[in-house]
Amino acid sequence: MKFARLIGIVALAVLVALPAGCAAPAQQGITLEFWTIGPEGEAVAQLLPAFEQANPGIRVRVQRIPQTAAHEKLLTAYAGDSLPDVVQIGNTWIAEFAALHALEPLQARVAHSGVVRADDYFASAWATNRVDGALYGIPWYIDTRLLFYRVDLLREAGFAAPPRDWAEWQQQMDAIRAKSGDKRWGALLPTNEYDQLLALALQQHVSLLRDGGRYGNFQSAGFKRTLSFYVGLFKRGDVPPWTNVQAGNPWQAFGRGDFVFYFSGPWNIGEFRKRLPASQQDDWSTAQLPGPGGPGDSVTYGSSLAIPRTSRHQDAAWQLVEYLSRPDVQVRFYELLGDLPARRSAWQDSTLQGDPKLRAFHAQLEHMRPTPPVPEWEQIVNMMQQVAARAVAGQLSIDQATAQMDAEAATILAKRRWVLDRQHGHAQ
Repeated sequence: MKFARLIGIVALAVLVALPAGCAAPAQQGITLEFWTIGPEGEAVAQLLPAFEQANPGIRVRVQRIPQTAAHEKLLTAYAGDSLPDVVQIGNTWIAEFAALHALEPLQARVAHSGVVRADDYFASAWATNRVDGALYGIPWYIDTRLLFYRVDLLREAGFAAPPRDWAEWQQQMDAIRAKSGDKRWGALLPTNEYDQLLALALQQHVSLLRDGGRYGNFQSAGFKRTLSFYVGLFKRGDVPPWTNVQAGNPWQAFGRGDFVFYFSGPWNIGEFRKRLPASQQDDWSTAQLPGPGGPGDSVTYGSSLAIPRTSRHQDAAWQLVEYLSRPDVQVRFYELLGDLPARRSAWQDSTLQGDPKLRAFHAQLEHMRPTPPVPEWEQIVNMMQQVAARAVAGQLSIDQATAQMDAEAATILAKRRWVLDRQHGHAQ
């Protein structure tokens, strides 16, 4: 009787331990929640069966977040203490979520990893994941900007190679306009996109913020040179003063030859191959950005993999991060989606080595610079472009525009200064 009673108690305990409607085997192991942004979720889902097969105690559940809703979704989840186990996070957001203490530092795990090696990553991409000396993310894929250009139209204007510096670029655009009788623009640089001006500004190797990110540095001589060059392209008539809405379909316009240079990112390799006819595929190529005195730097974009502090499965989460960081898995991810691998060794694969359109991107990845690691950066860079657009329209001089940028940056950074001053015992 006592034995039967004991059996009943054990059975009841097992039933209580199991969620309703679930069998015991389904609860063995761990289920990782993995949030991705945009199309990456669909592509990474094809890589996960191999991970789960190699790690039978771990299952991965992917949730795809639309790009337009991602930032708000992550902040809401942080506020509600409901962040996932692994999260894809834009590298320009790392500083913001690190400041919230939302992400787990990863340096100790990297130090003991046989997979993740800091020296195998493009230096600028790795740097975007470090805030105040701590590492909060592992670069997953990398993104940057360079020139797409029409090889045939540039040759028609008398040039066998794309520009190496600003002077050559301006010379080539002047020749393009002259050859076409002012019917063709030199380049398309939409005035409501900050990528172009930002990349050119980073080429000056002068910080866009000063005093530890407390104030803007837009009145520096370096940024003024950049803004003068940028605004001059519009004033000379080399570039139309259009927004991307006014420009319409850029792929059709590029194919028609409305402009010769197009400033964009790696996803457009696939777009131009898909949208332009076979007869035009040899008419375009890519080139590293020209700089003030030679080939120039560009901006570091991309996404990283991070582990929120609230994850209850951080060891398993790190296993997933390591798997997605493997060079062979990064190559497969590129094949599925076109996202550029963040690891140098992945670029030795024949899939990437054999594509002539990727060579300029490979070179550019070694010449990138990160944006300032402050949570307010996206506000600042959008403000920068809005003021620059007024300079393009002739409403502000270079001095007036840069003074306004610094004034508005000071307002945006006011809370940051207050926090930093309190942290250092210098409350005002």
